[in-house]
Amino acid sequence: MVKENVPDEDMEENVEERSGDGYVEIKMGGGWYMTISLAHSDRYGSEKEYVELAKERGGVKRSRFNLNPVHVRVLGEALLKFADDNKL
Repeated sequence: MVKENVPDEDMEENVEERSGDGYVEIKMGGGWYMTISLAHSDRYGSEKEYVELAKERGGVKRSRFNLNPVHVRVLGEALLKFADDNKL
C-alpha cells in the first residue's frame, strides 16, 4: 500500500457536511464518495435509528453497511487507533 502525505487542510476539504442534519460526505477521488448518514428503519418503525455507511458514485449507493448508533463512537475510536498504530 502506498501512503500519501495529505496535509490536514486537504483532508478537511475532502469532508463536506450537507444540511447539518445527520449527513456527512467524504470525497474519496475518482468520483467516489463515502457517506455517513443517520437513517430510520422502515421495517421496524420510525423509532429505530441506525447509521448508514455507504460508498456512492453518481448519486447511486453501490455498497452499504448499517451500524447500530450505540457502536458509532467505538468504531471511530477503533479507526483512529488503527490509523495511529499503522502510521496512516
